[in-house]
Amino acid sequence: KRAAGSALLQDEKLVEKILTTTVNAVSIPVTLKTRTGWSTEAKNGVRIAEIAQGAGIKALTIHGRTRACKFSGHAEYDTIAEIVQKMDIPVIANGDINSAEQAKFVLDYTGAAAVMIGRAALGQPWIFHQVRNYLESAKAMTTPSLEQKLTTMRQHLRDIHRFYGEFQGTRIARKHMGWYLEHLDIGDSSRRTFNLLPNAADQIIFIEQLEYSAQIEHSVPNCSKMAA
Repeated sequence: KRAAGSALLQDEKLVEKILTTTVNAVSIPVTLKTRTGWSTEAKNGVRIAEIAQGAGIKALTIHGRTRACKFSGHAEYDTIAEIVQKMDIPVIANGDINSAEQAKFVLDYTGAAAVMIGRAALGQPWIFHQVRNYLESAKAMTTPSLEQKLTTMRQHLRDIHRFYGEFQGTRIARKHMGWYLEHLDIGDSSRRTFNLLPNAADQIIFIEQLEYSAQIEHSVPNCSKMAA
């Protein structure tokens, strides 16, 4: 909105100036994440990549949508593949990578050095382990059980509290636990309840109660099988 982000794709000279100035100002490697262009009519991702490499950028991540696309529709990987062919620096592919199989497809299709996973990791941090396992063994991993997911949630929650402290951690935890709860398909009411909890201890108790309920449900015999 302030023409300070992806709006810069419309001003290639300014992009070059910013990147060159940044690279020259620091002693550490500078990387860049961008999109395939400003719009489908002005898809200048290849040119931006060339500018970035010339300015001294050491690695480049490309999201397979234009700025105008925002997050709608589907990411396209042809532009990323074209950029990979023209670059000497590592190119990382990003956009709609939401499974281990999709990660492998994108790597194979684009020839990218790596993939970057964004929204698909929200509430599903185990996706990284699933991707790595699939790339190394070509075998899909089973989805973690409900108990395993809740254990991960509880540990993540405690880490948030420990890192940010009681006051800030309680508030930051709400969005993270909300993502988990959304994927657990527990319902909006559970997320609303969690968001109203006033302190870290109550948040921990909430997750522990979910764990307890999951354990009870898991231990109850399947009545239909018993009847059979």
